[in-house]
Amino acid sequence: ISRFTLEGARSAAAVSLADDTLRRRRIGLIGPVGAQEGLELLSPLHYLNKALEPSAELLDGEISEMVQAGADVIILADIATLPEAEHKALADWVAAGGLLVRFAGPHLAAADEGRGVQDALLPVRLRAGGRVVGGAMSWGAPRALAPFAQGSPFYGIEVAPDVTVTAQVLAEPGPDLAARTIASLVDGTPLITRSALGEGQVVLFHVTANAEWSNLPLSGLFVSMLERLAVSTRAQRPAAEDMAGTMWAPSTLLDGFGALVQAGAMAPVPGEALLGPVGPALPPGLYVDNARSIAVNVFDEETPLAAASWPARVTPSWGEAHGARDVAGWFWLAALLLLAVDLVASLALSGRLARGGVGHGGPTALALLALLLAAPGSGQAQQTPPAADAPLPDALLNAAAQVTLAYVRSGDSAVDRVSEAGLTGLADELFRRTSVEPGAPVGVDLERDELAVFPLLYWPVTATQPLPSAQAYARLNAYLRAGGMVLFDTRDAQVAGFGAASTPEARRLRLLAAPLEIPALEPVPEDHVLTRTFYLLTSFPGRYERGALWVEAAPPDAELAPGMPFRNLNDGVTPVVIGGNDWAAAWAVRADGKYMFPVGRGSAGARQREMAYRFGVNLVMHVLTGNYKSDQVHVPALLERLGQ
Repeated sequence: ISRFTLEGARSAAAVSLADDTLRRRRIGLIGPVGAQEGLELLSPLHYLNKALEPSAELLDGEISEMVQAGADVIILADIATLPEAEHKALADWVAAGGLLVRFAGPHLAAADEGRGVQDALLPVRLRAGGRVVGGAMSWGAPRALAPFAQGSPFYGIEVAPDVTVTAQVLAEPGPDLAARTIASLVDGTPLITRSALGEGQVVLFHVTANAEWSNLPLSGLFVSMLERLAVSTRAQRPAAEDMAGTMWAPSTLLDGFGALVQAGAMAPVPGEALLGPVGPALPPGLYVDNARSIAVNVFDEETPLAAASWPARVTPSWGEAHGARDVAGWFWLAALLLLAVDLVASLALSGRLARGGVGHGGPTALALLALLLAAPGSGQAQQTPPAADAPLPDALLNAAAQVTLAYVRSGDSAVDRVSEAGLTGLADELFRRTSVEPGAPVGVDLERDELAVFPLLYWPVTATQPLPSAQAYARLNAYLRAGGMVLFDTRDAQVAGFGAASTPEARRLRLLAAPLEIPALEPVPEDHVLTRTFYLLTSFPGRYERGALWVEAAPPDAELAPGMPFRNLNDGVTPVVIGGNDWAAAWAVRADGKYMFPVGRGSAGARQREMAYRFGVNLVMHVLTGNYKSDQVHVPALLERLGQ
């Protein structure tokens, strides 16, 4: 993350730059030597990699290499004994502010490390004997985790009841054991301990990093706990005493419109000045000192934000477009006045205007001048109520000029945002894959907007969607009769298939569709033209894939065409398509081009999303071109005629 920006605002105050406090943590992983490559799922590093890879930058190698690389966290998975040089280097690194996380295991349980004496790289002393067999304790019944205490870094994370521990290394009892325990079992046995070493910390998980002693690494709780520990190493803004005597060079600056510009030859700024407010001597931007960076923003965490209080007589407006003002009448009036002046001057120069009176042309000129002076300053028609058929908005006019996909506004802003993002994603794929170049999707209001300019309406059905008025239904029926198509999406295929009225969306669909002139429907047959308008399809998944797809039923007398694998269904396009696979969610993309919602898992999910896009392409091509693919049934007859 490099910055946060308020969408639609062009101001330095609408941008917040990020510095070292938000960068990804560098975490080094070190495991036991001699692990077999074929047993990856048994390796402690496998689980640590999977848990930390999405949120951190992982490092591997020797301890000295990780220290030189600037690691924020170093994790030792079942490392019992370290060489003296590495032990000292690691202790110095922790004392300088690093976080060392250690996991127990067979090697640590069998070693003498931390037995009887306090090791600097272990938060507590470990027991050797008693309930411990070979350094590890085993129970007949697994123990569950206790809720995290308020002082623990894991406080607030919900403990999964199915996470249990079957073996662990035990801590030696002592007066400071309770204070160093940040997670324990339900019987009070310490599970995770922590101690301070200089400016840094040492944390010990008393279980293995794999599933040998506990199923904790198999749970989402393991990921959350490691993320909490990594976040605890996040750099803080330097204090005033740390900034004294330092110089910070500006790297990039923010201009008044919130755009990043190069600092150029601007002189470095003293560290003490960075703690003050922004101004001409300290413009907002990013300042660096060697490997450190500090963001100076217009607003910080201490800046008070309060709503503006305007007097009652003031009506503020921001960026509102003012209506055009017609000044044609004034130009016509000025032209007529100039014409009158020219006419009078011409009469005077030609002697038509007698001295002391008017000549033969005088009455005519004076009459014309009187008419001009009597004309009103401006002519404006009286304001009348808008006509029933008001002019189309610009969005609808643009839709008439190019192919535009539309969605029916549901009244739920979250659903409408997904619909718009979904049609945007589908329009992008149409542009990339076909010769269709769609415009930006439009949300339509069935009560007001003209529907004829849209070839396809995507209608997401919600349980609380209001029923349209009689006039809206009349417009919808006219739209369907004129060749338009409506895709009804109940978005409930994950809990019920179409036809099961058990979901609120399915019941609302029955009410919404009752006044529409919808023909008899059937599940999409294998030879329907929708299965081959662009791609060859056998299924029509969206975010879900279990729901059936319903289209207009074929005539009962339709038969297979000779020599063709499909029936002769050459006339008509299905006016409605009904399903519940939540296609908009599968198509939806964010402003940065990334998908808005996950679909399936892994490669199977990617394939499912691809098939969802292919269904959308087929649907739009079916709307635009009709059943042209079914014209193949006439190919034998055409070839026969050409042969004649």
